[in-house]
Formats: sequence, C-alpha cells, structure tokens
Amino acid sequence: MPKARTVYICQQCGAHHTRWMGRCPECNTWDSLVEHVERKDSISRSKLKSNTAANRAIPLSEVASGEFARLPVLGTELTRVLGGGLVPGSVVLIGGDPGIGKSTLLTQVAAQFANQIGQSLYVSAEESPQQIKLRSDRMGLTSKELYVLGETNLDIILQQIDTLRPRLAIVDSIQTVYLEDISSAAGSVSQVREGALRLLRLAKESGIPIFIVGHVTKEGAIAGPRVLEHIVDTVLYLEGDRFHQYRLLRSVKNRFGSTNEVGVFEMTQDGMAEVSNPSQVFLSERNADTPGSTVAVTLEGTRPILVEVQALTANTASAQPRRTVNGFDMNRLLVIIAVLSKRAGFPLFSQDVYVNVVGGLRITEPAADLAVAVAIASSYRNQRVKSNLVLVGEVGLSGELRNISQIERRMGEAAKLGFTMSLIPSTAASVPIDQLAVTEVRSVIEAIDQALDGDQ
Repeated sequence: MPKARTVYICQQCGAHHTRWMGRCPECNTWDSLVEHVERKDSISRSKLKSNTAANRAIPLSEVASGEFARLPVLGTELTRVLGGGLVPGSVVLIGGDPGIGKSTLLTQVAAQFANQIGQSLYVSAEESPQQIKLRSDRMGLTSKELYVLGETNLDIILQQIDTLRPRLAIVDSIQTVYLEDISSAAGSVSQVREGALRLLRLAKESGIPIFIVGHVTKEGAIAGPRVLEHIVDTVLYLEGDRFHQYRLLRSVKNRFGSTNEVGVFEMTQDGMAEVSNPSQVFLSERNADTPGSTVAVTLEGTRPILVEVQALTANTASAQPRRTVNGFDMNRLLVIIAVLSKRAGFPLFSQDVYVNVVGGLRITEPAADLAVAVAIASSYRNQRVKSNLVLVGEVGLSGELRNISQIERRMGEAAKLGFTMSLIPSTAASVPIDQLAVTEVRSVIEAIDQALDGDQ
C-alpha cells in the first residue's frame, strides 16, 4: 500500500514543514502554509535495476552533436527574444501582469504557426472556446489548422496533446490547471511543479514545443515555486504600462540563446504589432525646448534603444522632500540626487524631484545615470539641454563618470536617428562616428556644463 504523510508547503517559496505555522521560517511570509498529503509508492529493486541499465553514463566524446532546426514564429521581435526561433521540444514560460497582452500575443503566435508550419493547439483554462473565437475574429485571425480547447484538467490536456500531436501547444495558464492525483488545489506549489514537469516530459518525448502562461505576483515575479522557472527552457516576461500602448517582451532565461534580449510591441485593436524602430517611437513626442528633458541610450540585450528621460524639480515646504520615479530604479535616483547635492552643489534638500522614462520603458542599467543627472540639473536651473545631444555614462559616488559597455553600438544608433552630439565618459574607448561629435567628460559637473544650453 502507498505510504501517506501530511506536510505543509509554503506557497511563496515551496519549503516543506511537518506542522502548520503562521509564518514560514524560510521566507517569513505570513499565512502561506497549505496542507498537502503526499503518497509515496515503493519502488521494486528489479524496476530500479532495469532503469539503471537502460540509462548508463557514456563518454562525452561519444555523444552525437546534432544541430536542431528552429521553427519560425511571429515576426522578428519574438524570434530575436527566443534566440533565432522556437526549438522543437522546448518549453517556454511567459509571464506578465493581468491584461498586459499574454493571451493576445500567444493567440497570434498560434494562428501564424498554424498557417505556416502545421497544427497548433491553444488550451485555455481561463476562457471558453467561444471567447477565444471572439478574440480571434476581432484580430482577423483565421486558420483551419488552429485547434482550441477549454479544459482545466491537465490529464485531459496531456491526452489531447498526445492524441492530436500538434506542431505547437499553448497552455494558458499553469496556475489554473490541476492534476487529479494531487490532492491540493489548482495553483498550489505541488500542482504547479508537477504540472510543469509533466508538460516538460511530454515536450521532450514528442518534440512538440509548448508555451506555458504563468501568473505573476504583486512584485512582478512568476507566481508559484521558484523551481518552475528552473524546469522550463526559456522564461519570458511581457512588461509595460497598462495605460501605454507599448509592450516589452524580455528574456531572462534561455537555454538555446542569449538572455536579456528584448522585443518591442504595440498593443492595437488588431492585436500586437511589431515596433521595428523603438527609438524613433519613444522619441516621437519629445519637446527638446523644454528644460528637464534628455535622451539616454540604453542597451537591451544586443539592441540599443534611445529613450527620453524627463525630470522636474519643485520647491517644497515639507521637511522630507518627495522623490517620485517611473521607469528608473529608486535607489539609483537617490544616489544621483546625493551626488548632485554633495559634489555639484545643487541644494536638492529643498526640492521635490520627479523622474519619468517616457513610453513605459523601464531602464535597469546604470548607463542612464548621466541622462537622469543632467535632466535634474536642467530642470533645477531652468535651462534646456542642447538639442540633438545624447548622454551615456554611469555616475560614481565621487561624481566621476564610469565606463559603459558597447559604446560604438550606442553611438551608431544615435547617429542613425539624426543626433549630432554626445557626451560619454572619458574612460570609454570610442570609435569615430560619422556626423556625430563625441565629447569625453570626466565628471558629472563637467557634463552638466557641457550639456546645458547657456544661450537660453
């Protein structure tokens, strides 16, 4: 008879405990332990011996090194993020906030794949086939090779995939499907982990690539156990502001390509449209004559993107001035404000400081520090930044400018969009770019003096 025991699993970190507690000792999350009954079947020695004989270790020199043919997917943006296409038998996890466009994007992927490659199966545990049909009609997607299934039982879903043998399968979402042989509710640690493992096993055995949609927590991470991201081959995040039309598809894990790649999409009434030149889009509404506006050259994977950074300083009567930021790291902003106050002599202790990255893009690399610092100084002095100027550089605690990577690629993108001047750290090894005057500066004080237009 199978042996059963009761354990309590944390829904946040996946830690196992033998008794219930109000707070998980591992991650200190309150009220996150859920009761789960585990049943362990005894494994015979003969069965274990046969499995060991079938899977023996072999020398690395005897392993056949074969190239896998990637399958084309929707457009060039998703292809870039996946590392050149979809690998047969791979499992891709895509997460994002509710309403950000995950189902819309995957519906387009399934329809395009069905028209060009072969049968596609879209499984939704959150929507009925009629709802999927309405969304497809709204986006003008038609394909006789696209199959839809509304089901929450993962055992039935696996059976349908094995029977239909599609060229592509999509499961939306992993938190809403369940396995009957696991007693816990759908979305629990055990259900999510075991469900992902069975989908992975089916993908590897059949060679069918599978997309899995994952919910995210309020912090923006994939909900459920962290082991979910370790199981799959690729992890993608669909990011963006719900009140902006632009979406960024970012790769944070990819076993078959480079990470930190990003694809840019625009949400329209016809679905997700690719943005081939995101720099031009993010700068389309910029007013260069307004103080507090600068242009930073950020690098998303291998793609340089030019974005507008806006800053506003205002007098405050509060003892604690306000710092508000959108699209930039708050800790980096506090460091920049401290450097401007201590090293450059700006009395920002009496100023509210607001910083915004236009277009809903979130900048994570320190190369945008100089653009933020100059934007704050421009707003405080009420002097506009020189037109056709881009800024790149990391600001150190001593007010010095530190080197950044791939300066030639960044400057080349700026020259393509018509910018004629740039400020870079003096430690950066720059290559002359046609029609772009590159000025090397050592400190943030020198950069502010060079960037601000004194004729205003």
